[in-house]
Amino acid sequence: MTTAEPLLETLVGFATVSRDSNLALIEWVEAYLDEHDVPHWRIESDDGTKANLLARIGPAVAGGVVLSGHTDVVPVDGQPWSTDPFTLTSGGNGRLYGRGTCDMKGFLACALAEVPRWVTRDLQRPIWLAFSYDEEVGCIGAPRMIERLLADHPRPATVIVGEPTLMHPVVAHKGATNLRTTVTGREAHSSQVDQGVSAIHVAARLVTKIEEVMAQLKAEGRVDEAFNVVHSSLHVGRISGGTAINIMARECTFEWEIRHLPQDRFEELRGRVDAYAAELEAAMRRRAPEASIVTEALNVTVPALADDNNAEVLDLCRELLGERPAGAVAYATEAGQFQREGLPTVICGPGSISQAHQPDEYIAVEQLEAGARFMDALGERLGRA
Repeated sequence: MTTAEPLLETLVGFATVSRDSNLALIEWVEAYLDEHDVPHWRIESDDGTKANLLARIGPAVAGGVVLSGHTDVVPVDGQPWSTDPFTLTSGGNGRLYGRGTCDMKGFLACALAEVPRWVTRDLQRPIWLAFSYDEEVGCIGAPRMIERLLADHPRPATVIVGEPTLMHPVVAHKGATNLRTTVTGREAHSSQVDQGVSAIHVAARLVTKIEEVMAQLKAEGRVDEAFNVVHSSLHVGRISGGTAINIMARECTFEWEIRHLPQDRFEELRGRVDAYAAELEAAMRRRAPEASIVTEALNVTVPALADDNNAEVLDLCRELLGERPAGAVAYATEAGQFQREGLPTVICGPGSISQAHQPDEYIAVEQLEAGARFMDALGERLGRA
């Protein structure tokens, strides 16, 4: 058993689903850090129900390494789990099951398990722990944590975000924005279709347009072969509307997302959809002046991570891990938020993203061991920096 496994068991036991508070986990981590005389700072959400946590192991000097990860997990509702998702369970097959084991409490456990050894080393540069809230719903907590880190502390040199990458460095990811569009038409009896405006019919046209925009991007050659999905993607995930089969729907709402390549601009992609929405809205208002199409962003756009200005942190990862090819991923993380502030950033952590968000989510023990070796090597490296 690795030293990280007991800590992973504790972390998984906190049901930190994004819709709920993460404060119990944060309080436990604070107490653990206090046992080892590690200074730490809590950065709370506006309503005080959630918190980020910053901690520094080593001297208060510039040039340190930030290990960043999120404390929240996705829901388990409706998933056919074979075990209690909030109890770490060994399958006897080299796997440890539980919600968040790979995404990404395994990384947090590896870092925390190394704290007792890090504090005994004569670190020349600090190791920062940066644990955030609400990553799974739009990387909401990380920006204020990054702001406090840069405003109140010596500037670190590099950032490693520990999302599951099978311990391979990742140098690029897509940006992400969640949106909600509400179409408001006019109700009428379904036998009198000329008297009303069906919000569902209009929404259907707009949903189809969203998919067409994605096809246009591919046709224009706006692709990046580093990604397994080589183009920016637009996707509608939820839709609801109407009251009865014989009533023209007054309202229809759908939620959708744009995941844009680093070289694409979210604003330009959304603009294509908005332009068509404006055409539809004008046509609706010729029959029903009160009709409207309103789109609102559900989160501040999570910036993409570009393969840029990362030689120092990439070299560090390869020094600690051995020569490994760098890659790109389609999911979004706080890495782009760190990079936006001028901090060289890569993603590298134990576990596979293919297990994330699934029923019976797991991390392979060998991956947890690889993460532990990485943490040990990082402490040794910064002890002679």
